[in-house]
Amino acid sequence: MKFPKKTITSVPLENQTVLVRVDYNVPLEEDGSIADDFRIRSSLPTIQYLLKHGCKVVLIAHLGRPEGPDLKFSLEPTALRLSELLGEPVRFVDKTVGEKVRMAIKRAPKRSVIVLENTRFNPGEKDNDESFARQLAQDTGARYFVQDAFGNVHRGDASMAAITSFLPSVAGLLVEKEYTQIVSAMKHPKRPLVAILGGAKVSDKIQVIREFVDKADTILIGGAMANTFLAYNGVNVGASKREDDQSDIIREIYEAAVEKVGSDSVQKFIVLPSDVVVAKSPDATELRKVPLSDINDDDMCLDIGPSTAIEFVSVIDAAGTVVWNGTLGYAERPEFAAGSERIAEEIASRTHITSIIGGGDTADFVLHWDEKKGESFSHVSTGGGASLELMAGEKLPGVEHLLDA
Repeated sequence: MKFPKKTITSVPLENQTVLVRVDYNVPLEEDGSIADDFRIRSSLPTIQYLLKHGCKVVLIAHLGRPEGPDLKFSLEPTALRLSELLGEPVRFVDKTVGEKVRMAIKRAPKRSVIVLENTRFNPGEKDNDESFARQLAQDTGARYFVQDAFGNVHRGDASMAAITSFLPSVAGLLVEKEYTQIVSAMKHPKRPLVAILGGAKVSDKIQVIREFVDKADTILIGGAMANTFLAYNGVNVGASKREDDQSDIIREIYEAAVEKVGSDSVQKFIVLPSDVVVAKSPDATELRKVPLSDINDDDMCLDIGPSTAIEFVSVIDAAGTVVWNGTLGYAERPEFAAGSERIAEEIASRTHITSIIGGGDTADFVLHWDEKKGESFSHVSTGGGASLELMAGEKLPGVEHLLDA
């Protein structure tokens, strides 16, 4: 499919100063070092393209949820890591706007990279404040604004939305790639389209489940989300995490499924676990693999069982496209990651499958599992909420504000 907005390849950027919004909201270790540089690595193609065209590249981003300036959330470590990845100097400025920013950019060579301090150190960022956005545009002296922070395009912050009122705004290569990969998988999938949905809550994914009932050929459900579906279907899920207030939504989902495939085929269309891994708590070391009928009142379902994994694998094996959002168990613990690992292994080993891995916890899981750092899959998204909203067919403010193609 064609991307509906202008990109860096469709405007004259040669030798210009360009303001680029990137997603450097990376996980940190306790000592403040970067735990995972996937989002920084994902920004490289856009930065390298701009450098190749002689641009002065000014990067802005946020990190964490600081209430005003807080050095614990400084972007300086991301600038250092970016310099290592690019193999050339990256200048860091400990301000986002003001005289120091103006001078640093003015003095930087034509072809260079400058990282400004965390946008959320300024209260105007979260308020989508026009005066803050205007100052960003003026103090950086940018000719263009480039939106490349896919993980944030569902937010209406000043450096995502208001900034586009002051600079001609286009998409970077990452935003273009994320958008086209995800929308193509939803609108023009290679059939059969298999959706794998896990994670904690049905309520977080209502729209995307509805979308998959409409578009998918099979939906596989695991994780704590499966507990809610199983409980709705009369299964005793013991002390498992579940949402008891989602009955009306699940009834709607099943009614839509019946309308699509008929009542006799619903269980083959929306596939729930037939066995589970249980323990008394997520921290427990003693676990049992049991059929649904053997779940005790004090058991917690923390992973799909081996029979379910085999059933899921057989569905995936016949797929043309797989979209996976949400791990299938409490995968933070290796004891409860076996189901997710088996599914990851199956998807990665089937080169005929177009595989889209949703962002957030699912991306974190596959990136740590995959020795090729995500290269085993067609596309690993950098955006959690953004990828969910795009899959659900919703408008993304950070994309909508860009110049039309």
